[in-house]
Amino acid sequence: MLPPIRGVTMIEAETVASILPIAAAALLVLAAALTLAAAIGLWRFPDPLSRLHAATKPQILGLTLVVIAIALSAQSAAVLLMLVPVIVFQLLTAPISAHMVGRAGYRNGDFDPGSLEVDELAADVDAATATDLPGGAWHDERGT
Repeated sequence: MLPPIRGVTMIEAETVASILPIAAAALLVLAAALTLAAAIGLWRFPDPLSRLHAATKPQILGLTLVVIAIALSAQSAAVLLMLVPVIVFQLLTAPISAHMVGRAGYRNGDFDPGSLEVDELAADVDAATATDLPGGAWHDERGT
């Protein structure tokens, strides 16, 4: 039960308290829909570069909605303080990991070159395959 707020009648406080679980449930349903959209995108998109978009965008928003639903359901500042690092960590790690998976997929050739409008990595990959660079000639090491 929420503590009484100055200037708010008991009926209004009860109304707010009865709306919070409904709002939390609605947020969970929306998060589930985003998860379903991400799963369909992973299944339907043709290459890893396209699938990364489907995997990261709805995932972060869906997790944020779940965390907000938990905070609304718990109605506790301590729970909210424990949930904030979850969102911050997810916002920091998901784009970085998607970027690294995307670069690896590009270097392995697991993409449709016709779907790219601008190929900004071609020069970097050509420079990395040169044998005179330290750690270069990675194609030769893989046997390709």
